Amino acid sequence: MLRKTYDKTLALAEHPHALWLLAFVAFIESSVFPIPPDVMMIPMILAAPRRAWLIALIATVSSVAGAGLGYVIGAFFYDSIGAPVLEALGKGDSMAAFNAKFNEYGVWAVLFAGLTPFPFKVITIMSGWTAMPIVPFILSAIIARAARFFIVAGLLYAFGDPIRDFIERRLGLVFTLFCVALIGGFMVLRFV
Repeated sequence: MLRKTYDKTLALAEHPHALWLLAFVAFIESSVFPIPPDVMMIPMILAAPRRAWLIALIATVSSVAGAGLGYVIGAFFYDSIGAPVLEALGKGDSMAAFNAKFNEYGVWAVLFAGLTPFPFKVITIMSGWTAMPIVPFILSAIIARAARFFIVAGLLYAFGDPIRDFIERRLGLVFTLFCVALIGGFMVLRFV
């Protein structure tokens, strides 16, 4: 099943609308969607390494735009949209305590979440809810997301064939490690 999904994702990576789909996934991942855009980026870059920088740029711009949506959700629609998303992620009860400390470390929180498997949408919504100043929020989101996506693109561009060979020979292991990292990010969220 993994092999079929992987092969299908590689085929979609060369589809004429693949960049639009990546942009959509990167946008919604920053505000409501749980799956990171790396799931699409990696096969897209492996399928077309010459487009690595364009793929990273689209993921960055879309993710930062989605972070803006997350900020707006937190600032203006927290009760109707933001709270249910954070409740689903297990953070509903600790919001008041988190609010007090968040703005003190807000830029660092955005940088950390933007670079790691930590769910970025939580930080974007919290940034709006705690009224983090918008300029530091956007600047830190740009830095974090650009660093993350361009590092991934650079590594895949430079070492694409060996990485592709490794992924294809050990697809089950790679998928398991990805799931562990994703679940680990959610676990860190539950205990922070």
